[in-house]
Amino acid sequence: MTRSALASSRVLFRAGLCAALAFAVATRGTAQEAPYERTFHQSKAEVEKALKQLQTPMSGRLPVLEGFAIAGEHPLSRYQRAYYQSSVQVSSTASGGSVVRVNTKVTAWYSDPVASRSGYQVLPSNGRIEGDLLDQLAEQLVGMPAGLEGRDAKFAPPPKTERVRSAETVLDAPMPRPPETGGGFSSSKSAGLSAQELAGAKADQRKPADQSANDLSSEAASLEDVLRNQAHPKNLVAVKKSGTPVVGSPSLNAKALFLASMHDEFEMLDFNRDWVHVRISGLSRGWIWRDSLEMPDGIPDNPQASAGPAPAADLFQVSREETAPFPGDWEPLRGKTVKIVSVQKTHETAKDSGPAAKLEFAKFVLDRNYAELARKPQELSGIVLIFDSADGGMIAAPFSALQRWKAGTLSDAALWHQCFFDPPETFTLAGSSSGQ
Repeated sequence: MTRSALASSRVLFRAGLCAALAFAVATRGTAQEAPYERTFHQSKAEVEKALKQLQTPMSGRLPVLEGFAIAGEHPLSRYQRAYYQSSVQVSSTASGGSVVRVNTKVTAWYSDPVASRSGYQVLPSNGRIEGDLLDQLAEQLVGMPAGLEGRDAKFAPPPKTERVRSAETVLDAPMPRPPETGGGFSSSKSAGLSAQELAGAKADQRKPADQSANDLSSEAASLEDVLRNQAHPKNLVAVKKSGTPVVGSPSLNAKALFLASMHDEFEMLDFNRDWVHVRISGLSRGWIWRDSLEMPDGIPDNPQASAGPAPAADLFQVSREETAPFPGDWEPLRGKTVKIVSVQKTHETAKDSGPAAKLEFAKFVLDRNYAELARKPQELSGIVLIFDSADGGMIAAPFSALQRWKAGTLSDAALWHQCFFDPPETFTLAGSSSGQ
């Protein structure tokens, strides 16, 4: 092989390698930016109408990253303050249906041991938010004339606008000149007529491109209108204090799914006197103690105050107080000295003395006796309330939980989840959730 042939081979090899690398980078970028999409038989207008009726937030805070984002070079446990932002695009199909594409960006604060490396980073979504939104849209469309064409969302890039590109190709194509003839029109007139025909052909070719641009502008305006209507749903509840538990069932003994932060917002699905049923994200649900939430306009935060039942202080009275070892086997207070407060009903036949009234009176007693515990933290490890009645029970609160509750870092509902109830069913409020 000659030197020139060898040089040519090296040039071709380098060019091929660069082309392969460029293709790999382009392919990777496309995969990351490609949205989740689903095809529906309903028309574009019907789908946009269903999207407006969903009232699902398109952005907000994520309680956790696990299950919503894909871990990159850092574990998800190193991230906090996660947020998501979704965008929706609706386009028509040739058969009269529509394609809905959802793209979600997840951002979170990355905490690095080196402070200068910390900051907000973008994490790839695992498709759960997109899939949940498409599932809700499918449920909303149930009952309309057309149905869902496919149940599974497919991961595919948006189609290319071939119509505009083909129009541009025709516009750039040269027009043939007419042949010269001996009679009729002169050569100059013939040339002038060809120019007019060329201009008319170009104008005709611009119409599809202009129409496509107008369609895209109209589609974008329609989507912006949908997003504006979804931006501020009227059925959101806000958490009053950080550390408020979101539990799996409407019971003070239910396991906490996670602790919500102050000002966290959730979509309210239903509510009763004591609990609010909320959507965590997509198909995930939870329950929050009603007193811990700011309810939507027109719904009181504390229904007991508006209903006007007898105050808890009028239903119960303290009959005896003593200092003694904890009368139970609960690990946080086992073998420790506590203040025991015995409580009796003011009248044995008094109404409205159920679980809610007991908890309200217990909160009153804990607040009144906290100062004594704070003065004697080495002597007293907590407070125990014993309700002396046929339907009575015992509530035990450790000093550490009371301290955080009084400091405002623990909500009322979170305090009850730090306490001991015996028997638990005496104080549970799950029975009042008949609205579910």
